[in-house]
Amino acid sequence: MSRPRTSQTQRGLQAVLTSTFLLVGPTHLTAGPAQDAVIAALAAEAGVSGFSAQTGKAFFQASHSGGKPETPSCTTCHTSDPLAAGRTRVGKPIEPMAVSLSPNRFTDPEKLAKWFRRNCNSVLGRECTTTEQGDVLTYLSSL
Repeated sequence: MSRPRTSQTQRGLQAVLTSTFLLVGPTHLTAGPAQDAVIAALAAEAGVSGFSAQTGKAFFQASHSGGKPETPSCTTCHTSDPLAAGRTRVGKPIEPMAVSLSPNRFTDPEKLAKWFRRNCNSVLGRECTTTEQGDVLTYLSSL
């Protein structure tokens, strides 16, 4: 029995979907509709079609300058493993950043904006760009 032939259009669509998956990462495997909506809104605001989970991971784990000396990195409080719980500088627990373990995380745009503003100012000495936010959310939503 012969296999049905794949049309050029179908092959093109498969290539686009594969490329999109590789660019954005496996976000949709763990993120829910609320996280997807937040990421889509950030993409529209940034004027891009998607974000990079790899760039988000690098940003999240990097040491930065410009912010407070006691918080040079996101991992200072959130740990280098987003699947693990973190602690604030005063010892208050922080739920894991990974959406797979904290499914309600990144669902409220106002709350998200507040925490990005506060934490980016602490780590970077400035607010995060929309692209930085989208990359980090894409990374954390893929876990």
